[in-house]
Amino acid sequence: MTSILVVDDDHNICQLLELYLLNEGYQLYMVHDGSSALDVLRTEKTDLVILDIMLPVINGWEVCKMIRQISSVPIIMLTACDLMEDKIQGFELGVDDYIVKPFEPRELVARVKARLKNVQGYETKDRADQQAETNVLNIGNIQVDMNRYEARLEGEKIELKPKEIQLLYFLLKNRNMVFTRDQLLEKVWGYSYEGDTRTVDVHINKLREKLEGVYSNCRISTVWGVGYKLEIDG
Repeated sequence: MTSILVVDDDHNICQLLELYLLNEGYQLYMVHDGSSALDVLRTEKTDLVILDIMLPVINGWEVCKMIRQISSVPIIMLTACDLMEDKIQGFELGVDDYIVKPFEPRELVARVKARLKNVQGYETKDRADQQAETNVLNIGNIQVDMNRYEARLEGEKIELKPKEIQLLYFLLKNRNMVFTRDQLLEKVWGYSYEGDTRTVDVHINKLREKLEGVYSNCRISTVWGVGYKLEIDG
């Protein structure tokens, strides 16, 4: 059974999520502080996390950082923090989706289902191994391993944030193809973005700086009036 960890100190929200998610047949773990969330993740099989930011003991930002150190489990941030800076920070920390309270429960369920399509919990070992191989790209002098959330240049690790790794992986996999900002939001962030596309530009610029800093032969080019593409030198 697919299991979801819900981390929120608002008991009314928890009851609402419980009603809708149990109706979809999911197994739920409900906790109300960051420390308890980490305890569940260490001891239970969890396929997805729904995470608030303003939590007792350990806040949601710190919980997210700790999760990403040990797991690539999908994280949906569910919070009343609706500033653009909060959303950008969430995606930089590796959040897969960001929903602002108050929210429509049916939309949340739809987003949960979309995220769980990528969960490999029910694959056989052979198929999981095959999938793991497809999640590693070796192109030019760069390797991106999505199983470990690592990027390496000639064997040396490049310090990238989770969302930067996801963006690099997508651009490498689709090298020489031009993508608009909206397409990158859909393909990498995977959500219907409400607002401007500044977050794409921020991540592209940071990724460029880090790749140039290690003398990578990958180059992210701006196609003026359209978007971005990744090219390989040499």
